[in-house]
Amino acid sequence: MTATATTRIEALGVLRTLVGRDDADFHEGQFEAVEALVDDRRRALVVQRTGWGKSAVYFVSTLLLRRRGAGPTVLVSPLLALMRDQIAAAARAGVRAVKIDSTNAHEWGDVLARLDRDEVDVLLVSPERLNNPSFRDEQLPQLVARIGLLVVDEAHCISDWGHDFRPDYRRLRDLIARMPAGVPVLATTATANSRVVADVAEQLDAGMAETDASTPGVLTIRGPLARASLRLGVLRLPDSPRRLAWLISHLGDLPGSGIIYTLTVAAANDTARLLHERGYDVRAYTGQTDTDEREESEALLKENRVKALVATSALGMGFDKPDLGFVVHLGAPSSPVSYYQQVGRAGRATDSADVLLLPGVEDRDIWHYFATASMPDRDRAERVLAALAAAGGPMSTPALEAVVDIRRTPLELLLKVLDVDGAVGRVRGGWIATGEPWAYDEERYRRIAAERIAEQQHMIDYEETPGCRMEFLQRSLDDDTAAPCGRCDNCAGAWFPTTIGSAATDAAAAALDRVGVPIEVRRQWPTGADRLGVPVKGRIAAGEQATEGRALGRLTDLGWGGALRDLFAAGAADASVPQNVLGACVRVLADWGWENRPVAVVAMPSRAKPMLVDSLARGIAEIGRLPFLGTLDLVDGGPTGQPGGNSAFRVAGVWGRFSAAGLDIPAGPVLLVDDRVDSGWTLTVAARELRRAGATEVLPFALALRG
Repeated sequence: MTATATTRIEALGVLRTLVGRDDADFHEGQFEAVEALVDDRRRALVVQRTGWGKSAVYFVSTLLLRRRGAGPTVLVSPLLALMRDQIAAAARAGVRAVKIDSTNAHEWGDVLARLDRDEVDVLLVSPERLNNPSFRDEQLPQLVARIGLLVVDEAHCISDWGHDFRPDYRRLRDLIARMPAGVPVLATTATANSRVVADVAEQLDAGMAETDASTPGVLTIRGPLARASLRLGVLRLPDSPRRLAWLISHLGDLPGSGIIYTLTVAAANDTARLLHERGYDVRAYTGQTDTDEREESEALLKENRVKALVATSALGMGFDKPDLGFVVHLGAPSSPVSYYQQVGRAGRATDSADVLLLPGVEDRDIWHYFATASMPDRDRAERVLAALAAAGGPMSTPALEAVVDIRRTPLELLLKVLDVDGAVGRVRGGWIATGEPWAYDEERYRRIAAERIAEQQHMIDYEETPGCRMEFLQRSLDDDTAAPCGRCDNCAGAWFPTTIGSAATDAAAAALDRVGVPIEVRRQWPTGADRLGVPVKGRIAAGEQATEGRALGRLTDLGWGGALRDLFAAGAADASVPQNVLGACVRVLADWGWENRPVAVVAMPSRAKPMLVDSLARGIAEIGRLPFLGTLDLVDGGPTGQPGGNSAFRVAGVWGRFSAAGLDIPAGPVLLVDDRVDSGWTLTVAARELRRAGATEVLPFALALRG
């Protein structure tokens, strides 16, 4: 018997244990990948559709390599939910899998002890963990020295052309280059076009020439991406109320349980609330959902105890429910690649699953916001490097934030980019400048931005194509086996109902016409404000605080968000507040439920929208029969700085810039009117001025919250 035959028999036994079926056999390409890793110790890239069985390749390979004396497999996995599913799948095959991530720090000691005793077959780590100083400096070198197999799951994230800008994945090239000779490396993904495949293969090739020039190059195993179980469709409806009304009317008609994707957190929460009120058992699932609640929601969906999770992209690569019956998108993802990734969750172990896209007119605006939010900025990068160079030692992220005027989330992303580029390093105590030369790669980021715009247009093309939708998605991923599916709405006719009940329309319209969201009160001055010349620190004095406020809505809301986005769109002219918007604001005030009704109205000064704010404040005062006291005065030219900075700089930019000296402030509650709220610090400082001028309460009111 040949070595290949022997390996296949052994591998088949492991596979059947893994899936729990005595008649299971390898899909085309699976054993070829196992053989390449186990017998040939090669580096391989597997690009196969969701549900093909990529995890079976690395679990089977792990057990075979362990039987041959190899060390543990290190599996780099991007999402916590994916890790949970992978550990459960490994256990079924007798694979001892453990993880190290941000949620189980209390278990790290035990995990490391088990590794030392060689009691671990697979160690799952997040890409971010690879640059944790203690893990990188203490545990990782030992692992590299005895690693049996390196697996990079969702490997399209390695590429700048992938669906998400994830700097930590770029660091994997350095880890791959450090692999000892003869250690196999496997990268897997379901979403990669030819450009991404070439890019990932280049990363996998790192260091191979230096170790052994005779070693064969990266083996790429790429299969057809068509999903015969999926029935694709697109239903264009004129507005958000109609899309929600369709869901109310027909969610119960969709098979089994599934996922309703939205583009924003606000949309997920609004949609889940509406559907729940109409009798559907659904839950919201977003990046802001508590970890325990996420796990509970995942379990409920897997057990078919809810009809759907209404989710953002936070429920994506990591969720594994083979019998998922449907995926509905309320708004389109920004590229066919992302769309294929998400719809691929459905129909993995069923003959049929329904996939429907309900695109929205606001999709392009949301795409633009998220695309620009993740891009590194030259000026910000140079400020960070200068601050670290001047520090002369490690700086923590909060300390750096107080110096460079960048909010925490974009600052952390920027530091990761600079770290991968070698300009900064993460050490115990924070971040340092390495002194390595660094230049902003403008051409690279321009290229990425251009490609994202092209992908957005490609998504519009998918919505509008008269041809087969599955074939379109396959061609978007450069699958040369693409052919008409015979099942989608363009191939076989619309399979979904288009009628909408009048009661559902009324319910959706009423839900979207809801007004009023809280403006949270600032209770604590930001750390570092005193170092910027602002003479405050610690808790804001009770006599200088604002009371919780209200806004008409969020800019990302499905309901009033559209009207608000129009008011604040780039290039939108300043004008008096529209009467329908003013009427909605009056409804917010009527429903407020304050303990003490305001006795007067004051307007915030606005450079961008003075007519809008003034007319809003005067209109509220007239309808409420309250005196309009006027507008706070600007001092020394008014606020400095731009929206988007961190809290300390935001406070410093508005400190001492407002005055109520010219207003006759009564000893009672005052309604303070503004156009929109970003960080809340402008209203906090203005409210302090009004409290010091005699107001017993300040009730902030604004048209819009940023998100």
